[in-house]
Amino acid sequence: MKQENSLLDARLLFYKNCTHEIIKNKNASILVIGGDENDKLVFQENGFIDVTISNIDETQSDSEYYPYKHCLQNAEKLSYKDNEIDYVTAHATLHHFSSPHRGLTEMYRVAKKGVVVIESRDSWLMRLLIKIKITPDYETAAIYDHNCKYGGVNNTCIPNYIYRWTEREVEKTIKSYAPYVKHKFTYRYGLDEPSATKRSKSWSKKILIDISSPIYRLIVKLFPKQHNLFAFIITKPLIPDDLQPWIKFDDGVISFNESWAAERINTKLP
Repeated sequence: MKQENSLLDARLLFYKNCTHEIIKNKNASILVIGGDENDKLVFQENGFIDVTISNIDETQSDSEYYPYKHCLQNAEKLSYKDNEIDYVTAHATLHHFSSPHRGLTEMYRVAKKGVVVIESRDSWLMRLLIKIKITPDYETAAIYDHNCKYGGVNNTCIPNYIYRWTEREVEKTIKSYAPYVKHKFTYRYGLDEPSATKRSKSWSKKILIDISSPIYRLIVKLFPKQHNLFAFIITKPLIPDDLQPWIKFDDGVISFNESWAAERINTKLP
């Protein structure tokens, strides 16, 4: 598939490289959340075999994703069992959910080995670009590109708020959902210059973008975390190896370790 937008090519290349380097086993089972033809392209070029691309778009057919499987799934309430799929991935889709955190925890629940997410990163630079209207905070262009009928929040015609993430927020979400284990988080950053505003009919806005583009590139080079593209990878902990020290695992049951607490917590009030 040929992409007309070179910036989209850069985003897909970042996505392709992340999945290629993180998921070593090309035979691993993979579930893509909120997927489309771009996900098919990326996983085909990477040589993956067992891929299921899911979304909530009822207009799409299974044949569009051949040789991969396709299914309808509400990403905030997946039908899969716990730890059923090796890796669960999402590319530029969590920000379309009415509850991005719920979507992320569902991905974590279903994944056996890990979660790979490509989204935009929240940063002071991004907030500045939103404030001066170089990049939007609501995704109106997506609705327009889909005949003003869908493409927004939960694939409706209502433009979704573009939810951007930070490392700390990812960690708090997962640690709250699964507090009984130790987690490993990995982050990667890439360049995807804000492009929606380039389609604006305002010449003054186009000139502002042309002027600010080299400044933007310099800032992200000096401060990598100010990049727009943000990949976060959550490696699924092993039980019982990665349990918190105050947790015990007996006969398949996770519970509080009373012995650990008795040695460390003073039950007498001062």
